[in-house]
Amino acid sequence: MSGKLTYKELAIEILKEAKKPLSANEIWEKSCEMGLEKKFPNLGKTPIASLAAYIYVNIKTKRENSTFIKATQKPTTFWLRARQNELATLNLSEEKEVRLEKTKFNERDLHPLLVKFLYENLDFRLNSKTIYHEKSKKSESGKDKWNYPDVVGVYFPYEEYQNETLGLLESLKFNSYKIFSFELKISINFSNLKESYFQAVSNSSWANEGYLVVLKELDSEVLSELRRLNQSFGIGVIQLDGSEISNSKIVLSAKEKALDMQTIDMLVSQNKDFKEFIGDINKQIKVGNNIKIQSSFDKIKSDEEMAKYLKEKHILEG
Repeated sequence: MSGKLTYKELAIEILKEAKKPLSANEIWEKSCEMGLEKKFPNLGKTPIASLAAYIYVNIKTKRENSTFIKATQKPTTFWLRARQNELATLNLSEEKEVRLEKTKFNERDLHPLLVKFLYENLDFRLNSKTIYHEKSKKSESGKDKWNYPDVVGVYFPYEEYQNETLGLLESLKFNSYKIFSFELKISINFSNLKESYFQAVSNSSWANEGYLVVLKELDSEVLSELRRLNQSFGIGVIQLDGSEISNSKIVLSAKEKALDMQTIDMLVSQNKDFKEFIGDINKQIKVGNNIKIQSSFDKIKSDEEMAKYLKEKHILEG
């Protein structure tokens, strides 16, 4: 590259060859190694700060049209939007640290939070069940990858209809029951966004509605990308609140679709938990409104039990 450089050109030049997202300091260090700093006409006293400020402003003002994206929060690193699809395949220790953020709990520890929210939230009112992937029948390596969601849920219209009304619905073959699929993540950033989203797309293909659920607060740019993907693929997004479950919210609503019976049949044949889930739905529908069957749905923790659980799992600290 010849002639004088701008901060934009310098950042593009470094990031297009980078093997991983870089901080402003790392971008500047790389440019100095290549001698690019000599091509600045008026180099100030704080070039790193000026470089960082330029990238931040470009991202903030241009938003989805920005040349750059923020790849991680802590530490703050940047990447080219044109290379965004590469992030999911990069093996980055920095991104892994950010993804886990040194939490003492894992994704499965979040299941009771989600189950309680889904049961108490008026938009859902679901009975839910954890699906243990490890209980599935063994198959060829990679064959059943992303087949199974973390949590499944069913909506029974028991509180809305009398038994006679439910009987009529059944007679008319009118389906007022809905089945849901949920994929949980502790945090989502640009390093794991695409992989997480399409994992949810894959393992919810059979359900009426599919959701991606996250505990850590979503960055505005990540949310913007999730909104775009939602328009194309219909997966909803739920933001869990670890300190107050009732404050959890549906950030993006899922698009409803018909059940895929062929995939449901495959999951029933392959996974014990999923088979029990479908079996419990069938039994509950048969007995109707007034009788509650002994089911294998996940137990709903009381507020006191949940407070104790959050403390034991260090989720509030995370």
